[in-house]
Amino acid sequence: MAAQDSTLKDKGEVGVHDAVAEKDIFAWAAQARPFKRKTREFYITAASVAVLFGLILFLIDGIMPVLLIVGFGFLFYVLHNVEPEKVEYRITNYGLRIGSSLTPWENTGRFWFSERLGSDVIVLETGGLIGRIELVYDKKDKEKLEKVLKKYLLNEEASPTFLDKSANWVAGKIQQ
Repeated sequence: MAAQDSTLKDKGEVGVHDAVAEKDIFAWAAQARPFKRKTREFYITAASVAVLFGLILFLIDGIMPVLLIVGFGFLFYVLHNVEPEKVEYRITNYGLRIGSSLTPWENTGRFWFSERLGSDVIVLETGGLIGRIELVYDKKDKEKLEKVLKKYLLNEEASPTFLDKSANWVAGKIQQ
């Protein structure tokens, strides 16, 4: 066994004993998602639109689409009224840890800074189905975060997709 270990090291290959331990590079705690309470007028407008669409869909296809609209309306209401919990974010030599979940550097692409609902966020491009992870951070940590992330990722904002443009247009029309 000792002969194998020395042979591996002589060839420059990594053996079992050469594993690198995970080390925290930077850590911070912040809300799990951007959050901003909506006004009563906003909910009245949203409910009016939902009732109108619900009535049209009920006449066309029955009760199921209406139940879907009610479900999305409830989700929307809860997400805008229940403050998110505090989460610990850690940048390590393995990747990004959110709570106990690890996103390895191999699964991320570029990053950029943005603003959502009055909160500063770091947007990380990922290879998954959704394609992005947004992390809330404190403005005073921006320079440190940028310096650390540049070691692993490219700092370049992705051009908005059709879905991004559509969502921003809708948000601009209904935001209060």
